Amino acid sequence: MPNSRPRPHRGAGDGAGAAGRDELVSRSLQSAEHCLRAQDFGTAYAHYLLVLSLAPELKDDVKETFQYTLFRWAEELDALSRIQDLLGCYEQALELFPDDEVICNSMGEHLFRMGFRDEAAGYFHKAVKLNPDFNDAKENFYRVANWLVERWHFIMLNDTKRNMVYNAAIQKAVSSGSRSVLDIGAGTGILSMFARKAGANLVYACELSKTMYELACDVVAANKMEAEIKLLHMKSLDIEIPKHIPERVSLVVTETVDAGLFGEGIVESLIHAWEHLLLQPKTKGENGNCEKYGKVIPASAVVFGMAVECAEIRKHHRVGIKDIAGVHFPSNVKFQSPAYSSADTEETVEPYTTEKMSRVPGGYLGLTECFEIMTVDFNNLQELKSLATKKPGKIGIPVIKEGILDAIVVWFVLHLDDEHSLSTSPSEETCWEQAVYPVQDLADYCIKPGDHVMMEVSCQDCYLRIQNINFLGLEHEMDVAKSFTKSKDLLSLRNEAELCSALANLQTSKPDAVEQTCVLESTEIALLNNIPYHESFKMAMSKVFSSLVPEKLCQAIDTECQNNNMSSETGQNSTVQSSPEPFYVLDVSEGFSILPIIAGTLGQVKPYSSVEKDQHRITLDIISEANHFPKETLEFWLRHVEDESAMLQRPKSDKLWSIIILDVIEPSGLIQQEIMEKAAISRCLLQSGGKIFPQYVLMFGLLVESQTLVEESAVQGTECTLGLNIAPFINQFQVPIRVFLDLSSLPCIPLSKPVELLRLDLMTPYLNTSNREVKVHICKSGQVTAIPFWYHMYLDEEIRLDTSSEASHWKQAAVVLDNPIQVEMGEELVLSVQHHKSNVSITVKQ
Repeated sequence: MPNSRPRPHRGAGDGAGAAGRDELVSRSLQSAEHCLRAQDFGTAYAHYLLVLSLAPELKDDVKETFQYTLFRWAEELDALSRIQDLLGCYEQALELFPDDEVICNSMGEHLFRMGFRDEAAGYFHKAVKLNPDFNDAKENFYRVANWLVERWHFIMLNDTKRNMVYNAAIQKAVSSGSRSVLDIGAGTGILSMFARKAGANLVYACELSKTMYELACDVVAANKMEAEIKLLHMKSLDIEIPKHIPERVSLVVTETVDAGLFGEGIVESLIHAWEHLLLQPKTKGENGNCEKYGKVIPASAVVFGMAVECAEIRKHHRVGIKDIAGVHFPSNVKFQSPAYSSADTEETVEPYTTEKMSRVPGGYLGLTECFEIMTVDFNNLQELKSLATKKPGKIGIPVIKEGILDAIVVWFVLHLDDEHSLSTSPSEETCWEQAVYPVQDLADYCIKPGDHVMMEVSCQDCYLRIQNINFLGLEHEMDVAKSFTKSKDLLSLRNEAELCSALANLQTSKPDAVEQTCVLESTEIALLNNIPYHESFKMAMSKVFSSLVPEKLCQAIDTECQNNNMSSETGQNSTVQSSPEPFYVLDVSEGFSILPIIAGTLGQVKPYSSVEKDQHRITLDIISEANHFPKETLEFWLRHVEDESAMLQRPKSDKLWSIIILDVIEPSGLIQQEIMEKAAISRCLLQSGGKIFPQYVLMFGLLVESQTLVEESAVQGTECTLGLNIAPFINQFQVPIRVFLDLSSLPCIPLSKPVELLRLDLMTPYLNTSNREVKVHICKSGQVTAIPFWYHMYLDEEIRLDTSSEASHWKQAAVVLDNPIQVEMGEELVLSVQHHKSNVSITVKQ
């Protein structure tokens, strides 16, 4: 805070009123400073508001102190959940300092914590525009840009084939007489502009996202079509005639489809459009001007599927082990991924995950032929209405290859009209991912030719649902079911032999065991399946405990000697042996972790878990009990901590931790936020000889040429968008770092060998290299477009984990260069590497 108190400036013509104002300003400044010293930030803030309203010329003088006061008062309001007051304070502050990037960034941080991501990102973006070198705002903006403008916008706009096919279908419809058009879910407005260029007289476009709506306004204006295209910031379900558009339109264009076809609400929005916004459809055999009738692009879709074996999907959706690092998982604990568990919940949860199957690590094996799941006619209102109410249909598909049944992979062909179509098949060069329905909860997953994969298909909650996946084998009598996912399947069994078999299967579990279903994120399941991770931690923890044992024995002996001395002085014999203190272990990993249980198997250890969900705590308790832990061995740290933001504390007032486990790397491949600050606190909480895991981290990277990463990061010029000027506007939201990459399957050409880029030392901070220059030797000529990176995490000097290994649950990330750099074999490039908080910046020095 500034020490000198600013004084208001008075001009020669000031009178008594000005003198009174100056006196009030001076006294308010004194009061504000007094309140700051007393840490009464709310009153200090009120005084500063008065000062700045009376004497705006003092803005520059008090700006720094005003910011400090605002931020401290906002923290108090946040802690008290006075959200409206907090937002009001920031709005007042931004009226006074509209171009202050620090206040904009802080406002964004509060909004983001409250869940208002769209609004938060707007403030981060404004802060970056005000000061492009403001690292805090840049890091915040990059982290939320994916919510502002989802990455698939870039990929789809770069898909020239997709744009050409949509453009051709729209041109055909408009030239046939469909002259009034509504674009539902407009995004950047590209389909609206196709319609206008094709000659449509009236074009309306609706977009719900505030950011995308504003972006579309800029794009349409830049392409000089703002007079012909009316943009609406709303859901199509809220559009009313004549309030928002004057009359019904003859053509609706939309691409509100996801990998599972229905997930973006196309069925609901088209039912509403046919009932309220579109002209009536042309009946079969009816002739006449298309302008009098309504139609939809796309006209229809055919959904296809295939049963596959895929180790990568299995790793992320099925816990495939019963024992890990000496910990046994009891049979009554069942782990499920959200995609599978959504079948049993009342919440509307996406019942599938998505994968680019052509790039899935390790590939996949088709176990059945491609089969048709369903067709849907988007120009038939009754068919659309019946989708949500139709009973699940049963499908049985013959197996053609032996393998492990891991998932049903789904894609579709979108028929825009009778001439133009787009396929999202994994065998096509497409911007689309495929929907993946993981198979879980079977007694056996091995299938072979002659078996039949069985499933039920429905369109509940406007999602394509594929449930009760199992298979029937020939070796049992008359297609006896090999496994059943739920006991309710008994109702659908068709003969007595099946019923007997199913009852026998149901009786194999222990009658006394209470079944616990634990829903984990796919990254948490992959972590549980990461055997080297858990074995490495067990080995490293054991080494730490062994090194601390002599110290514990000395403490125990000292205590015993003191007791003996006291006993001899009082003439009493001491027969009670004092037990040595346990080793205290704190695991503050994100999400579900069994490391505390592994620690508890290593002797006299008091492990603390930081899991938050009750379901996870119950599961850990059951696992502890199954592994014969004494009751209360495992404790949940959040029950001992009043303030979750102050998680790093002593285990007891007079005790310190032997081991603190920190989450350094996110599953996405980025460094966790504020990890070095957490490490600094952790070092103060360790006993002598105690350790933070990991002790240090080395970041590695290499230079690659990858057109895929370029096209997934920014729109490339106007050619792919058929001459429309979109790239400069959407590329404002490009992010220099791509996350959740699989380097093993990324289409790229390595141009160098891996090099060490950075060292983060959690135990010995002076060894950190947060800013350095790295020389990279070019081993192949080409264009450097990106720098993928990953980490080696050292639990100690001998035990390390590689986040790019095949067993790793972590993904990799990459810095994508704004402009490719041509290099020749034998040259050297110099990289400037900087680590600010959790943001890594890598630039090429030329």
